[in-house]
Amino acid sequence: MDGSVAQQHLSLGRFSAAHLASFLERSHARLCAVLVLLSLACFLPGFTTLQPMDRDEPRYAQASKQMLETGDFVDVRFQDEARYKKPVGIYWMQSASVALGDALGVSEARTTIALYRIPSLLGAIATVLLTYWAALAFLGRRGAFLTAALMASCVILMVEARLAKTDAMLAACSVAVMGGLARAYLSRGAGVLPRRALLIFWTGFALGILIKGPLILMFAGLTAAVLAYRERSTRWLLTLRPWLGLAFTLAVVLPWFVAIAIRSGGDFYAQAVGHDMLGKVGTAQKYHWAPPGFYLLAFFGTFWPGAILAAIAVPFAWIHRREEPVAFALAWIVPSWLVFEAVPTKLPHYTLPLLPAIAIVTIMAISRHFVGPHRPLAKLSTVLIPFIPVGLTIGLSAANWSFDGTLPYRALPAMVAASAIALYAWWLFIRNRMLSCLWAGFLSSVCLAVGVFGFAQLDLRSLKISDRLAETVRGKMNVGTLGYREPSLVFLVGTNLAMLDGASEASAFLKNSSCAAVFVDRRFENDFMAANERNRLAPALSTRVSGFNINSGKRVEIGVYSVDAGCP
Repeated sequence: MDGSVAQQHLSLGRFSAAHLASFLERSHARLCAVLVLLSLACFLPGFTTLQPMDRDEPRYAQASKQMLETGDFVDVRFQDEARYKKPVGIYWMQSASVALGDALGVSEARTTIALYRIPSLLGAIATVLLTYWAALAFLGRRGAFLTAALMASCVILMVEARLAKTDAMLAACSVAVMGGLARAYLSRGAGVLPRRALLIFWTGFALGILIKGPLILMFAGLTAAVLAYRERSTRWLLTLRPWLGLAFTLAVVLPWFVAIAIRSGGDFYAQAVGHDMLGKVGTAQKYHWAPPGFYLLAFFGTFWPGAILAAIAVPFAWIHRREEPVAFALAWIVPSWLVFEAVPTKLPHYTLPLLPAIAIVTIMAISRHFVGPHRPLAKLSTVLIPFIPVGLTIGLSAANWSFDGTLPYRALPAMVAASAIALYAWWLFIRNRMLSCLWAGFLSSVCLAVGVFGFAQLDLRSLKISDRLAETVRGKMNVGTLGYREPSLVFLVGTNLAMLDGASEASAFLKNSSCAAVFVDRRFENDFMAANERNRLAPALSTRVSGFNINSGKRVEIGVYSVDAGCP
């Protein structure tokens, strides 16, 4: 009797799991709801507490803040400097987000970095949902869901969801365009595309141009060119209704491009094309140089936990390259990837818009039982699944001890759990339980997000230099900085922060200002004190802030000198 009851409970458990899966897969809305919940679990920890991350994030946020301060939504500026590197789309989105927060009564909305991150959060969630939509052109509902879940849990999208930059929203626009293009190619015999697919395609295309200029053209153009060569025809592109779509695109993007041309006298195009875009191709962007192969190596970190599974799927893509779905995915990935590898300027997030195609091929290979422990070296190579969380746990603990003399105690339970679950995912792979391995990877990613972004960054006080400096000068009307010039300081202290070029200028700034403070990097303090003696000035040393500047890779110590005369 006991054995019979146990068997019934086991059968009931199996029935319940199967019933739950069947219940979810019966509806796109249910699957998308689960994807949104997974995305929020991966993207929200630390969203409001992570400091403005130098240098790009506060540059975007500060330029958006200045739009609100000046009421000028055409020109893009960082303090007095024109910021003509990217189009205006993301600045409008960030400004609207902050204006809404301000209207809803958020305290100090314009210096609340989380409000500027909301477009990136929405872009990351849209990337996940649009990946599901795009993958439905290649796979069934379960396969499309797993593909989108790989995107929701991958490291690089988790990072970009928390940064007030263009990349998460660009990824959403890109996958919208490529999902529409896939439907045009894979259903080209039908001769017509649903109106919804056309709307998604052209909206993604127009917004992509308004957010990051020609990149969306590169992704779609190179893919279309490869497939047109394969077909020896471009007629299948006509199903996208190009003339109507281009008219829509021009209606969306042309007003601002004309307005900025008039406002800047052509300087926008000179800087955006001549310096920023061509500079990446040449040598101007020397600070982010890396050799070819950088993205291939970085991929194993950026696309974790799915990266090693994708690597095992590479032979599948080659063997099945003549199949139309695989051919499309390869046309999506390979040409743009080669361009990124060839360009000297390299940053890990550049290849983010290509990752949905890699996820599609990976799930294709898994669904056909190609990926598993039977593949050469697979059992050994999948040690990378636990390696990333274990490495982060050790590395962040060592960094916290080195910089702050303590351990990230609040983060350790979640990071250890992420490591243990990832180790279990490795074991599941070895046992050829691929679906369970994927789910364990998703859960490990959630735990990692909680540990790293939710807690570990809170304990790394030495990295929060600008935040700590800004706290020391609240209420000061005039603030300058000598030696430490990170954009996050401008964002947190205010647009009028004076960037001082020497000790004499810093001393004169204090002498000629009322209720003023100056941040002085230790390298300049002796000269600063000498200049004060010449000016017969004796500012008070309020405090010192020491930490580690991740951009310069150096420890810094900054004195906060102030004069309180004239303070309210």
